[in-house]
Amino acid sequence: MSFATDAMPLYRGMDAATLDREYNARASVPSYAVEAAAYVRESARVQQELPGFETVVYDERSGEKLDLYDVAPGRPVFLWVHGGYWRGGSRHDNAFAAGGLTQHGVSVAVMDYTLAPAVGIAEIVRQVRAAVVWLARHGAERGLDVSRIHVGGSSAGGHLTGMLVAEGWTREAGLPDGIIGAALALSGLHDLEPLQHMHVNEWMRFSPEDIAQCSPERWIPRGSRTQLIASAGGLETSEFQRQTVDFAQRWKDAGNAVALIDMPRHNHFDIARSLCEPDGALVGAVLRAIKASRGA
Repeated sequence: MSFATDAMPLYRGMDAATLDREYNARASVPSYAVEAAAYVRESARVQQELPGFETVVYDERSGEKLDLYDVAPGRPVFLWVHGGYWRGGSRHDNAFAAGGLTQHGVSVAVMDYTLAPAVGIAEIVRQVRAAVVWLARHGAERGLDVSRIHVGGSSAGGHLTGMLVAEGWTREAGLPDGIIGAALALSGLHDLEPLQHMHVNEWMRFSPEDIAQCSPERWIPRGSRTQLIASAGGLETSEFQRQTVDFAQRWKDAGNAVALIDMPRHNHFDIARSLCEPDGALVGAVLRAIKASRGA
């Protein structure tokens, strides 16, 4: 009789200790407290620079809200989905995502979702999709161009961005095919399988159905009109980098447009914060994809 041990290979030849190390984002930086404080500081700055943002309930079932920044007639809208391993973060400390794009005439929505373990991954995915549905149905009332909706997120938010470009759900929600224009997936967890073997599962409690239904790499459409923009920081662990590169390659192999952006000097946290920079690489990539989608 054999017994499972922490040293047994569980995923791609890695044991539990290796998986914990590879997927421990906080331990990958010298000080998580410094990174978290920068999120709060930059978000406060953006909110001061963009006063008068509107807060709306986008999902009546959960009561969850999003903030709309710099709304003006004819502007495209970009929805930002925060990270935090599905159990942390909020729209308040992710307002930084509106800093760069609004300087180029893009309205930005920054959303909350109910955090684990209060709900599971399937409900979080439902809520994020509900935010897209709300923008599609109510954005035009505010003058926004919602012929295409642009989305993005980092880490857990990168995973949820992957679920927004997944096959089939928009049709089931009554939205037009191809409504998602640009999709920025940063350090996304596109295969949930390894997470069941490590500390993340203490609060996520992934079931086999969760892994099958909510791993974006298993739901890549063919011939999508969405352009994927994928990136992971050069200072991140090898698994965060690999998941990003693998998802981008699968997206391309399915006949879809993809841009893989090199961010060699960024870590797991400041890569997202670079959306504060109007002339930053990620802002530029999103703007190019939005422009291309409006001409498609």
